[in-house]
Amino acid sequence: MPEIEMPKAYDPHSVEERLYEWWEKRGYFQPQIDPNNKPFVISIPPPNITGELHHGHAMFLTFEDLMIRWHRMLGDPTLWVPGSDHAGIATQNVVERALEKQGISRRELGREEFVKRVWEWKVEYGSIITHQIRRMGASCDWTRERFTLDAGLSRAVREAFVRLYERGLIYRGPRLINWCPKDESAISDLEVEHEDTTGKLYYVKYPLEPKLPITNYQSPEFITVATTRPETILGDTAVAVHPDDKRYKNLVGRMAILPALHRPIPIIADDAVAPEFGTGAVKVTPGHDPTDYDIGARHSLPIVNIMNKNATINEEGGPYAGLDRYAAREKLVQDLQAAGLLDHTEDHAMSIGRCSRCDAIVEPLISTQWFVKIEPLAKPAIEAVKKGAIQIIPERFNKIYDDWMENIRDWCISRQLWWGHRIPVWYCENGHQTCTRTDPTQCATCGSTNIHQDEDVLDTWFSSALWPFSTLGWPDETPDLKYFYPTSVLETGYDILFFWVARMIMMGLKCTGDVPFRTVYLHGLIRHKDGSKISKSNPQPGDNPLDVIAEYSADALRFTIVTSSAPGNDTKLDMEKVEHARNFANKIWNMTRYVIGNLELDKAIPPITNPQLLSLPDRWILSRLNRLIVNVTQSYANWDFGEGTRAIHEFLWSEFADWYIEASKIQLNGSDDAAKQSTRAILVHALDQALRLLHPAMPFVTEETWQHLKQAVGAGLVPAQWPDALIIAPWPKGEERFVDARAEKEFATVMEIVRAIRNARAEFNVEPAKRIPAIISAGAGKGTATVPLLESQRDTIAMLARLEPADFKIERRAARPAQALALVAGKAEIYLPLTGMIDVEKENTRLAAEIAKINADIARAENMLAGEFAKRAPKEVVQRTRDQLAANRERVAKLDVQVASLEGRANTKANTKANTKSAKAAKPAKKRIAKKTTKRRAKKAAATSRKKTTKKR
Repeated sequence: MPEIEMPKAYDPHSVEERLYEWWEKRGYFQPQIDPNNKPFVISIPPPNITGELHHGHAMFLTFEDLMIRWHRMLGDPTLWVPGSDHAGIATQNVVERALEKQGISRRELGREEFVKRVWEWKVEYGSIITHQIRRMGASCDWTRERFTLDAGLSRAVREAFVRLYERGLIYRGPRLINWCPKDESAISDLEVEHEDTTGKLYYVKYPLEPKLPITNYQSPEFITVATTRPETILGDTAVAVHPDDKRYKNLVGRMAILPALHRPIPIIADDAVAPEFGTGAVKVTPGHDPTDYDIGARHSLPIVNIMNKNATINEEGGPYAGLDRYAAREKLVQDLQAAGLLDHTEDHAMSIGRCSRCDAIVEPLISTQWFVKIEPLAKPAIEAVKKGAIQIIPERFNKIYDDWMENIRDWCISRQLWWGHRIPVWYCENGHQTCTRTDPTQCATCGSTNIHQDEDVLDTWFSSALWPFSTLGWPDETPDLKYFYPTSVLETGYDILFFWVARMIMMGLKCTGDVPFRTVYLHGLIRHKDGSKISKSNPQPGDNPLDVIAEYSADALRFTIVTSSAPGNDTKLDMEKVEHARNFANKIWNMTRYVIGNLELDKAIPPITNPQLLSLPDRWILSRLNRLIVNVTQSYANWDFGEGTRAIHEFLWSEFADWYIEASKIQLNGSDDAAKQSTRAILVHALDQALRLLHPAMPFVTEETWQHLKQAVGAGLVPAQWPDALIIAPWPKGEERFVDARAEKEFATVMEIVRAIRNARAEFNVEPAKRIPAIISAGAGKGTATVPLLESQRDTIAMLARLEPADFKIERRAARPAQALALVAGKAEIYLPLTGMIDVEKENTRLAAEIAKINADIARAENMLAGEFAKRAPKEVVQRTRDQLAANRERVAKLDVQVASLEGRANTKANTKANTKSAKAAKPAKKRIAKKTTKRRAKKAAATSRKKTTKKR
């Protein structure tokens, strides 16, 4: 609950944690199962327990909480399941690094003790992560919090494995996989990050049969191949050429001699060979390259694995055995050169695969692992998206999803780690496998009690793929599973569309018979201001959302994320925008203080019954509010949360605060009690509705101000419409009776007139408090600013534009006075007599001095850009100089119009355009003319007395 008294300044640090605790204690985050209402459900993308969260997590927390709060206000039973992921390989890595700093290795500790240390890590960082999620304002149901190694989820993992195993969809065998030599574990294709680099292309000569002693390798018959990895020559089992390559037709079927090991290998023809690469002949190493593995399968080539788990060369490498793979490369290249078999080398652009978790260079090699047969799972998952059972936002990702799923390979699910779900398979001494839902005591095939469990653990993504239903109690038919599954939305980053989203769809369909969610909303990546990716592996100061929250507020960070983002597009976190968002929260606080401060606390707020009896500002703000409600609701329904939230900001800051609140002061200070009460009612109504709209994006400041507003309004409130908390208040509904196009058009005329006068005051540096004379020539005819309209808004215009009431005239057609600034606002012309606004002579002198200074800057910049500076200076410095030059030219053009106004030479349209046109309107030729003209005028203004100037006029 808020404090009883509303402080002068908003302090988010005293509000946010207090409100969150209050919401949670009141049970607002917990939905009730209601068979008559369809629920709205999100399962949180479980953060890895590898360390503190960063702004990428803040992004998904913000969008998901916005959706959750919006649907809760719509009246839907709303569930947001929180939790975290054990993140096998990633967490094992960070804990190993932490232990290494203490001089301890994982293997020294042993499996049991190491796993114990990781659980300690989980307790520490799990609590940090939970605290971060809470501070972001995430309204999760903490009574349903889950962890992927919880007992219930572990049971779900085993059940899913056994079901797939029993149906022949999980198998074990030797296949080419991605091997991380640092982690000494298999990793999936998706866990390999490719890095573009420049390496070497080695052209190696393979002698043709007959096999000769190495000293006689001077035979003129060679076939030269090009390779980027010469160390893998040790595992070659063929040389391949394209079947249509005429250069090698006579060599297909012959045998080549493998350099260094002198083993004969066949020369084969295969369509996979690119004739334009290197010499058109390639070495085939089925044990260490995916393409070569496929070629080997087609030609029944033997597979030779030359590497140990730590990427040293094994006994298959002959004299190079025991060497690290790169040391072996260096030694082998030296030996090839000495034997005359290295033709030449050249630089070559290439892509290197690195482990996404530890950055080690990945080695493709043959290994016995567990795999999921993916094709039977992929087909239904493809159809689910094609037929619309699942909608992907933005739609452009449908094709990306489809292309990847159509070409998906079997999924390697075993990892040579200690942290994770152990594979539920046991082996006996007779070679039998037993896969059961509970730990067995004997072999299911032969009854042997001498059994041991597989040492490997499952890929983290296997358990994560079950997340939407395992968190709801599957495989049991729990009330939660029956009611809340399938979930409504999966909101996540586009970068894990294949890592996680596709696998959840496949496993959800296979395990439950239904899709795991109806909509996939993909946000982009959030980046630093310089464009670099924000990640746990590359932390920078300020990456922790709590740091930003401490300086600005959770609301400010959330608002910035929402309004800076569009579905599927990356965005940069700009602290200037966060600062503006904090100022916006302060603005909301101050406008609430104004509304409350103008209420008569002993009188009930009357209902708004007949809008046609209200004043123009009243009808205008009600119309704008109801258009806003419709537009925001539609934007949110269309998944455009940024557009909807920006519209709320525009309404509250620009329309409600800057215009309506200012206009309301006239009625509140008047003598008409009925008008006062209706204005108070509209202030309360508009603020209440706008706070409800903004609540999903900025929950804290809106709840706190709404509670103060509710408390101040007090008597006469309808409990159903004003419940105990904003978080459960009904979402606004647009009312057609308040939409008034005429009021909007008429008040737009008033605003345009006021803006024109305000702009003129700013251009001529008129003191803010000074009231000035003005004459409005309203015009006549249909669609014009009629005299009756402007007369009815005389007080509003005079107050907002700071006009002197006694010298403010509104006429149908008024003549322009001498020495008056002329402005245009729609159909109206506005004349501001200069003598009543400024000291003309003093202003002439000031303008002349400013023009002279800016012209000097222009000349200096032009000289710089025409000389060596433009060629030698950094591009960004040159661009800044160009931008400043353009700004100075635009400024001079505006000052030139002001001088013309003082001299009485400018027409009304010229004055208006000068105040509104951008720099692009100034053509180069016109700029040169303007430059000469303003120089001449500047000199004249400085040297000529006011008397002479007047005589000239």
